[in-house]
Amino acid sequence: MTSTLDDPTLASATSSRSSRGVSLQAYDTGLLIMRIGLGFLLVGHGTQKLFGWFGGGGLEGTGQFFAMAGFPAAKVMALVAGLTETLGGLGLALGLLTPLAGAAVFGTMINAAVAVNWHGGFFMMDQDGGIELDVLVAVGAAGLAFTGPGRIAVDRYLPVLRAHRVGYGIAAVALGTVVGAAVLLIRK
Repeated sequence: MTSTLDDPTLASATSSRSSRGVSLQAYDTGLLIMRIGLGFLLVGHGTQKLFGWFGGGGLEGTGQFFAMAGFPAAKVMALVAGLTETLGGLGLALGLLTPLAGAAVFGTMINAAVAVNWHGGFFMMDQDGGIELDVLVAVGAAGLAFTGPGRIAVDRYLPVLRAHRVGYGIAAVALGTVVGAAVLLIRK
């Protein structure tokens, strides 16, 4: 199934409205805002883990935290998490390999919710934090994997991803779920 944003029967390159009168520019702008907001939030979190920017612990501090959370090879896992958040966030922000970026972010947020924030309740203001931000980011990433990045994205210039398909989103969310669950299973 082709995304409605890329379906040539709904919009031509010169038209700003689909045959149903829907503003495609509004969809594209909304997706762009979501991608930039979500993407750069994740870039910030990833660079905290990798470089200690924005008050983060860097690889050393994040590795120690991951060891306390029960992850084996904690410093390596900190590197993987930092790279996943940074590169996944950049991918979402740029609309570059959007389904894969969404999968990376989705799997990472599964781990953040279950391994780190699960016992803090649902809301961030409960006890010791909560999973609400993790859920929000995971749902946003999954949504972008399903919808595609819109027309204001690098993916528009990649032949395989130009006509985004729902199957890409399904495969991406399945991949993120499987990899995220596998990482959780190797915890101590």
